[in-house]
Amino acid sequence: MAIGRPAEGATEVQRAPRARMTGAQRRLQLIEVARGLFAERGFEGTSIEEIAQRAGVSKPIVYEHFGGKEGLYAVVVDREMETLLEMVTASLSKNRSLYRIQQVALALLTYMEERTDGFRILVRGDSTAATGETATYSSLLNDAVSQVEHILAGDFERRGFDPALAPLYAQALVGMVSSTAQWWLDVREPSKEVVAAHLVNLCWNGLTRLDPSPDLVGPDYVEPRERTTAEDS
Repeated sequence: MAIGRPAEGATEVQRAPRARMTGAQRRLQLIEVARGLFAERGFEGTSIEEIAQRAGVSKPIVYEHFGGKEGLYAVVVDREMETLLEMVTASLSKNRSLYRIQQVALALLTYMEERTDGFRILVRGDSTAATGETATYSSLLNDAVSQVEHILAGDFERRGFDPALAPLYAQALVGMVSSTAQWWLDVREPSKEVVAAHLVNLCWNGLTRLDPSPDLVGPDYVEPRERTTAEDS
C-alpha cells in the first residue's frame, strides 16, 4: 500500500471550501475592525495596511468598499453617532419627566458599556482630511441639549415656571449626566443602574432634598404632585 493514500475501502475526507463573505458582510467586518483601531490609535495613527491586515484582506478590498481611510472613518463615526442618538432620543420620547431623565442616563451609560470603542472615537473627535470636519461627542450632546430643552420648556409652562430658563437647565442636566458618565467609563463601579439612580436623585430632588437611598423608578411611576391630585379627586 502506497504511503499517503487512504486504505482500500476508506473514504477520503474532503475539506469544505472556506465560505466567502458577501459584500455586506465584508463591509461590516471592516467597519468593526476599523472601529477598534481608530479607538485605540486615532485617525492619524491608523493605516489602511493595519486595517486590511487585521481583517485578513488586501488593501484594494478596503479601498473598494470605502474609497480610503477618510471614507471608512466617516462611516464608523456616522454609525456611532446614529446609534447613540437613537438611544438617547428613544429615552426622551415618552413617559414622565423623572423616568425620562433616568432613561437618558441609562442610555448613555449603556452605550458606553456596550460600545466603548465607538464612544472613545466620538470623544477623541479626530477630523478627516476629506471633509475637514470634526465629528465630536460634544456635537451629539448639543443635539441632546436641544431635545431636553424642548421637553423642559413644556414642563416649565405646565408648572408655571419661566420657560426661558429651559436652555440653562438643559445644559446643566446634560452636562452633569455626560461628565458623570465619562468618569464612570474608567471606574465601572458602582453599577450603571446605581449611577443612574443617584444622578436622577440629584437632578430631581436637588441637594436640599436628596434621598439617602435612591432607587430606579418604573414606567408607571406617579410623581408626588400628580399622586396628590389623583387622591384628592
